[in-house]
Amino acid sequence: MPGPPNRPPERTEEAPASPSYPDPPEKKALRRLVPTHVALLLDSWKGVPSPELTGPFEKAQAAFAAGDPAAALSSLDVLSVRFTEPRWPTLPLPFRLLRVPIPPPTPPHWDPEHALPPPEREAKKARRAAEVQGSLAEGSLAWASAHGIAADDLAPLLARAQESLAGNGSLPEFYERIDAFWTALRPRLPRPGATAARTGPSAAAATHA
Repeated sequence: MPGPPNRPPERTEEAPASPSYPDPPEKKALRRLVPTHVALLLDSWKGVPSPELTGPFEKAQAAFAAGDPAAALSSLDVLSVRFTEPRWPTLPLPFRLLRVPIPPPTPPHWDPEHALPPPEREAKKARRAAEVQGSLAEGSLAWASAHGIAADDLAPLLARAQESLAGNGSLPEFYERIDAFWTALRPRLPRPGATAARTGPSAAAATHA
């Protein structure tokens, strides 16, 4: 007489890992909006970027100012897809990281992190996202300094943010500082295509007068 049928082990559902730092929609929008603004000011565009790029950005700006971060993120999603299109100049690093990622099709087991427990996998993902933010902030500050935008006072704030990420780091402390950096830089940036973005300190001062 055959024995009882084999039963698969009972599956225990794991709760999804949640971020270990405050991550409200308005902060997510801020962290994408400001570096995207700088990306549209880069000399790569050789003038005013196409309305197909500035249009979604202006919508994101307006939505963010109106307190609608979900709409701002939606418009930024559109723009991140358009950044990948071959008809536009290739963004230099770190701003290339603003493009929507298009990973090549690979089996999951090729991913070295695939076998990690979900909390550890999410922690690595969160760490990489923070490192991207740090790189975008460095690139934005370098652009500002090279184009006559007064932002030298933000360098110590960015340095403290990067210090808080060193080693194992503290993501809450890092994001508190990096959010302060983006908040302070945002009102200093001219509109994409404005002469202040390309002519130096005197034009920048006139734009913000």
